[in-house]
Amino acid sequence: MTVHVTVRTVEPVPTAVVAAATSWADFPTVWGPMLDQVWAFLRGGAPDGLYKDGHNVMFYKDDVPNVEIGVQVNGPFAPVGLVVPSVLPGGPVATATHVGPIGEIGETHDAVRDWSNANGHRLTGVRWEVYGDPDRTTGHFDVDVFWALA
Repeated sequence: MTVHVTVRTVEPVPTAVVAAATSWADFPTVWGPMLDQVWAFLRGGAPDGLYKDGHNVMFYKDDVPNVEIGVQVNGPFAPVGLVVPSVLPGGPVATATHVGPIGEIGETHDAVRDWSNANGHRLTGVRWEVYGDPDRTTGHFDVDVFWALA
């Protein structure tokens, strides 16, 4: 798989998330219910105009992993239950788009990390994924992978 990595500066993006400390072994079973809570909030109690065409996000603060799972929104809001306002960070990032099977997204993360190290960019360890809209006929979707640079 060939991954095209670039460096660019991104703006902060507000999100509605559920945050948790988990393990990599448990992560595959916890992210879905976390995201379901955010969508339940957005569909049934979020302030008008909070959500408009946002994408699902997975934000990894570290290798524990401390994670935030949620959706891009249009601004801040008061927390409701476990759903809290947060933000994807702005600043310099190394980024690539994952276009293969979702089970292979780790390979795109590896490619961004390897490329950054080989090209003298220092990674902070903070990284996130922004999930694109699925194609209506194939169901395929791309995922943008970001790694914050020091």
